[in-house]
Amino acid sequence: MDGPGSHVLAAFGLSEPAVRLAGGQGETWRSGDVVLKRADAEAAWRADVLDALPESGDFRVPRPVRAREGEWVALGWEATELLAGATDVSRQDDVLTAAAAFHEAVADLPRPSFLETRRDPWADGDRVAWREQSADGSPAYVDLVGPLAAAWRPVELRSQLAHGDLPGNVMFADGLPPAIIDWPVYWRPPSWAAAVAVADALCWYAATPDLAARWAHLPEWGQMLVRALIYRLTTDELAGGAATWTEARRAAYAPVIELAVSYAA
Repeated sequence: MDGPGSHVLAAFGLSEPAVRLAGGQGETWRSGDVVLKRADAEAAWRADVLDALPESGDFRVPRPVRAREGEWVALGWEATELLAGATDVSRQDDVLTAAAAFHEAVADLPRPSFLETRRDPWADGDRVAWREQSADGSPAYVDLVGPLAAAWRPVELRSQLAHGDLPGNVMFADGLPPAIIDWPVYWRPPSWAAAVAVADALCWYAATPDLAARWAHLPEWGQMLVRALIYRLTTDELAGGAATWTEARRAAYAPVIELAVSYAA
């Protein structure tokens, strides 16, 4: 993907050449102390929220940078301040602690209307996990999701703004609070966001089952793990179909599914 041209840099009052950053799926660029990426339909809303969040000693967020005309989005691009730090997927307890503080800070904000119309494998996978939508799938998907569907039961938890992809999106720097970046917005209980992070860490980042045990005090923990895994499995199925289910991928999910079902029993 092409980076921001000189006209985009000028729109944000930037003079240094844009350099592609590692991470961000190759779609994030730096000019001086400002990070730029192509704006999505949620960019202006997200900028309003992050701009208004009070400073916290428990977490940082990338503050948005206005274009010279005063808007959050210019020529299809958005900008934020560059934050110090690097991700560390071995520090999932610290990720979850920072996320809890972040979720508390946004707990009283209203549900954004764009969530009603968002359509992609992640949004649809989330709806399937909460039985707001149905999904058929390949035999491998049906086999994996079956025990989770059997363990699923209704819960009564308050939903709020939540970060749906935490493990690789929290940065650490010496002497500074963790920084929460790249916020995919969901309207779910905070314990669901924690369960997604734990499930991801168990499947992909070499976490051990004691991570799930340390966070089992969260509300409806077993049911949140069930939903987290249905969400991830369904998203994988919708994004990749039957070809997704290599032996290695099935093997990564299988013990975590068994663990979630044990908590939901």
